[in-house]
Amino acid sequence: MVDKKAFLREARTALVIIDLQQGIVGREVFPYSGSHVVANAARLVEAFHRAEFPVVFVRVSMTAETALKPIVDSPAQMPAMQPGWDEIVPELGARAGDVVVTKKNWGAFYGTDLDLQLRRRDVTRIALCGISTSIGVESTARDAFERNYKLLFVEDAMAAMTAREHEYARDVIFPRMGIIRSTDEVVEALA
Repeated sequence: MVDKKAFLREARTALVIIDLQQGIVGREVFPYSGSHVVANAARLVEAFHRAEFPVVFVRVSMTAETALKPIVDSPAQMPAMQPGWDEIVPELGARAGDVVVTKKNWGAFYGTDLDLQLRRRDVTRIALCGISTSIGVESTARDAFERNYKLLFVEDAMAAMTAREHEYARDVIFPRMGIIRSTDEVVEALA
């Protein structure tokens, strides 16, 4: 019989939450709503705090001057950024001792101290969740995979701009880089 908790015991795991911030969680996302993603992420934060595993909040913060301006066929549609748009939502229950990483790109490793923060805490596995599955989460996962972190994707604690984007990452990309679990499975494994 397979031990369902083994995937967290075999490695020092950190929860890395991507872009669950004021200006993002209210957008229309799929297949789960922003409020659903935040509620599941909050359960994960609580479980990781209880288990005394590291929790990392990643937020994107940029201005019109610092945003990338590539020539692309499908430009991102960025709404107007209101003051406080880049603040982590309070429902997640961040507390002293949690790590906050501010990024300027899709992925959380490039140009930040995320790798250093994880290695100083002896982290070898990253549990990922957030918005958007196919952009911030997937970009961070690809960089983490190339840095030899073990990856755990909490599928029902992430969402994308379309269901198709979410499903493609979940069904094609993520299984090649790590394991996929539900919030319930991760919370149970930490109990």
